[in-house]
Amino acid sequence: MPRLNDRWALVTGAGRGFGRSIAVGLAREGCNVAVHYNTSALGAEAVMEEISAEGREAFAVQADVTRWEEIRRLADEVFAKVPRLDILVNNVGDVAPEQMSWRDVTEDLIDRVLAVDVKGTMLMTHEVGSRMLEQGGGTIVNVCSNVVVTGSPRAPQYAASKYGVLGLTKSYAGAFAPRVRVNALGPGFIETESTVNREDWRSGRREDVLAKTPLGRIPGPDELVGVVVFLASDESSHMTGNFVLCDGGFSMVGA
Repeated sequence: MPRLNDRWALVTGAGRGFGRSIAVGLAREGCNVAVHYNTSALGAEAVMEEISAEGREAFAVQADVTRWEEIRRLADEVFAKVPRLDILVNNVGDVAPEQMSWRDVTEDLIDRVLAVDVKGTMLMTHEVGSRMLEQGGGTIVNVCSNVVVTGSPRAPQYAASKYGVLGLTKSYAGAFAPRVRVNALGPGFIETESTVNREDWRSGRREDVLAKTPLGRIPGPDELVGVVVFLASDESSHMTGNFVLCDGGFSMVGA
């Protein structure tokens, strides 16, 4: 029996990259999926086709997660279409990929990253989580990062934003308990299309990360979907406010 059979999930930023893999991976576990996108409409359509091929239902919803009125509209649309929303995956994020050094930071880059990663995650968690409480329960999974352990000398605002996501995870886990669980996963580098096309990735960063990763490989997005499924499923029923580090041992931490 699939672990998420006949449940409904909403995945943000699901039109490409890790979000796309999460949406399809949830469908393979029996989940129906609301596919969120902001600008990747064609990507969202392709993801829905993949979900349909798994025998599950899907529909797309568009919104800018940095605007509360759009999040309210998105939530209205989703909750009107599904009998119950069981899972929210806050995947959408901005790593400022064009920034190669802390010296290159600008006020616009600071504002953009914090707006998407912190404000967007908070608005989605607040709006959707509140409605989950009203329906009697649910599970929220936030995509964080191992930069909460390592920091980010390249883009300090990105590390600050993911510390914010971790703080939101713990805060709403307490606020929504015991009916809605909120957890986070902390991946390291994932070889998505956007990662492999980064200038620093093509000029030595990949080799440096590999050399410092005990498991000796950098995963594609599909490899980490299992962690999301675990956090979304009843297998993690006694976990909330947790941060699950999954970066191949790159940033091992003590108890």
